Amino acid sequence: MPTSAFPSRPDMPDPYDADAAYDAFASWAADRGTPLYPAQDESIVAIVSGENVILSTPTGTGKSLVAVGAHAVALAQGIRTYYTAPIKALVSEKFFDLVEIFGAENVGMVTGDSSVNPDAPIICATAEILANLALRHGEGTEVGQVVMDEFHFYSDPDRGWAWQVPILTLPGVQFVLMSATLGEVDWLAEDLSRRTGRETTVITGVDRPVPLSYSYATTPIQETVEELLATQRAPIYIVHFAQLAAVERAQALSSITVATRAMRDEIAELIGPFRFTTAFGKTLSRLLRLGIGVHHAGMLPKYRRLVERLAQRGLLRVICGTDTLGVGINVPIRTVLLSALTKFDGTRMRQLTAREFHQIAGRAGRAGFDTAGTVVVQAPEHETENLKALAKMGDDPKKRRKFIRKKAPEGFVSWGEPSFEKLIAAQPERLTSHLTVTHAMVLNTIARGGDVFTSMRELLEDNHEPRPRQRDLIRQALAIYRTLRTAGVVEEVTDATTGQTLIRLTVDLQPNFALNQPLSPFALAVYDLLDEESPTFALDVVSVTEAILDDPRPVLSAQQFVARGEAVQAMKAEGIEYEQRMELLDEVTYPKPLAGLLGEAFDTYRATQPWIGDFDISPKSVIRDMYERAMSFGEYTAFYRLARSEGLVLRYLSDAYRTLRTTVPDEYKNDDLLDLIEWLGELVRQTDSSVLDEWEALINPEAVAAAAAREDSEEAIVPPAPRLLTSNPRAFRILVRNELFRRVTLAAREAWTELGELDAASGFSADRWASAMDDYYDVHDSVGIGPHARSAALLILDETPTVWRARQIFDDPAGDHDWGISAEIDLAASNEAGVAVVRVVAVDQL
Repeated sequence: MPTSAFPSRPDMPDPYDADAAYDAFASWAADRGTPLYPAQDESIVAIVSGENVILSTPTGTGKSLVAVGAHAVALAQGIRTYYTAPIKALVSEKFFDLVEIFGAENVGMVTGDSSVNPDAPIICATAEILANLALRHGEGTEVGQVVMDEFHFYSDPDRGWAWQVPILTLPGVQFVLMSATLGEVDWLAEDLSRRTGRETTVITGVDRPVPLSYSYATTPIQETVEELLATQRAPIYIVHFAQLAAVERAQALSSITVATRAMRDEIAELIGPFRFTTAFGKTLSRLLRLGIGVHHAGMLPKYRRLVERLAQRGLLRVICGTDTLGVGINVPIRTVLLSALTKFDGTRMRQLTAREFHQIAGRAGRAGFDTAGTVVVQAPEHETENLKALAKMGDDPKKRRKFIRKKAPEGFVSWGEPSFEKLIAAQPERLTSHLTVTHAMVLNTIARGGDVFTSMRELLEDNHEPRPRQRDLIRQALAIYRTLRTAGVVEEVTDATTGQTLIRLTVDLQPNFALNQPLSPFALAVYDLLDEESPTFALDVVSVTEAILDDPRPVLSAQQFVARGEAVQAMKAEGIEYEQRMELLDEVTYPKPLAGLLGEAFDTYRATQPWIGDFDISPKSVIRDMYERAMSFGEYTAFYRLARSEGLVLRYLSDAYRTLRTTVPDEYKNDDLLDLIEWLGELVRQTDSSVLDEWEALINPEAVAAAAAREDSEEAIVPPAPRLLTSNPRAFRILVRNELFRRVTLAAREAWTELGELDAASGFSADRWASAMDDYYDVHDSVGIGPHARSAALLILDETPTVWRARQIFDDPAGDHDWGISAEIDLAASNEAGVAVVRVVAVDQL
């Protein structure tokens, strides 16, 4: 990262001269303290000469600097350059890095849900964004250079098409393709040169600046870790292939001494002000104070960043995580310890591929810090136990003959030291093409105009697929085309001058078609079907919006588990027999509000706009469920036991918040919906403000420099505290309302124990709640918890600068509305806690 001691931006020659451009960039890199390695030097020479580059060198050989050089050359030549990466987090990280180097005015970002300075000369984007632009505009796409990072994603079965399409459709572009694990690429270099008319330089087989040593450990993993610590081979990243396994390993290692007393004291001092606000946060806090980190995609971003920052300071000697470190995660490590050589790929358990193994192993050893890196594979547990038992027997032949080896567990996919040795020696597998055809692909190609038949034929016949697969793609494209013709979306016309048959659209595609949320137009159509006078209108808008978002699968699985548990209890209470219960249970799933309306609307909409057939709606209730249960983020994740997936839940909520803010037209945003959106935004911000802070910084790139300065500061270990909870009165009222309504729902269920747990500190024990509600039930039979019961009309607030006083009125069946909860809300305590701190003072009749 540049500092004030070095020039920020490469000072490239004007007018452009290749030799001068090389000299300028090489000098700039040297001035920054990063002189070019031979592989980097060769890459920059090829780039300034206008050649394509395929850079397949080990992790730690400085591919990111080559990308910067490519962008600098493109900027000097006055051509637009795209940087693509497989995941939004990497795109965002690169955006901030390039803004720091080239200035906010020269860098933009498009990821599908974020668009910042999209007309800039340097664009950071996901691969799918560039692929769809290339399909839409072909040779006319405004791009002169493409830098594709993590190019091994070309072989991804679901997303690989996006890495291939730009190569197929952008013949005039200079390509820089980068990855540590590409395998044999001569065929790709030849194909690139044929398509672009440029020479293609392949740079591979480079020695790592930090060599790796490999070993196979047959000691129990705890002993392995202790031996690595004792021989000064920390930091150690222990790789697991499940998030639960990573957390359990970290907890198991808490029994050994990992960090020195001085380290532990420093960690405790640094993280003292940090807000560990969730159930997993409490676990992480305890582990960090022992010098043990946890790192996986299910964590809140603020927790992952905390682990990374502590690791960068050399304070975490052991980090237990998942194989996400293979995709550019910024955790410095000296030793990679793999807990297994097999993983579940979503379909089956299988051994790691050579590419996967080398992606993970390549993270060991830090250039500029380590002189060597270590890769250790832990033997299967049953093998370790057998060796340990044999060692206890010594050389006694009788005992050894009688020894019965422990067998591998059922379903175990066999691997051992020979598998390890084979992976070490193996080159990454050859890249495999996974081109697909979709409605969006066909429509974008038609929207390009010109000779559509020729464009589609070239795309489907001149690609990297074998000929039989190409014929399948052509048949799929024809089937999609017939669907579009039947729907009247496209038509064939005869050119009056040439007599040529032309294909054209009968509708206008929005400029960002297939770039952003593809089902947003459908949601807009459904909003109009909702009853704006309904008391549930705001929540119905939320349900429509949730139906077009990607499924947070762990949440939906947890909801279904809870729903089925509740259903079983209800059926038992009704005396339903076991066999019938099991049959009925198959029909119980997670909540799907408006499923009928959405399904019918989707079928109707698809008849006229068939391209949305590439996608499907998914009715679900996460935000609505949280709101109706009146739960905070921590309470919700605890209720559904989602501690390992807190980050996923938060990403879903933040995506929903952005979608509600940007997709729902203002005409539908009544007071209830505005309140709900503000509540959701504040809930996300108070849980982890970095999620929304980053989004807001993207909208205002000038703030990036200030953010970068904070990152470099000593205080960066602890992120800035979120804004005061009470600074957003609209959202705070919803939080207060939810806290009070939660007590209403518990009272309606006569859940006195839970109420006591909530309010014992304020003097309202379970017995006191039961006694107070006995008086109510002497008059009324039930407590309403429907839409009217939670309406603003039944909540009276007296808002003063330090304490709010509230009266939550019960919705009694007689409609008397004379009973309720009186409470006080301490604003200072609420700001400190990040939640509305409610103190019940009375439950009575006025």
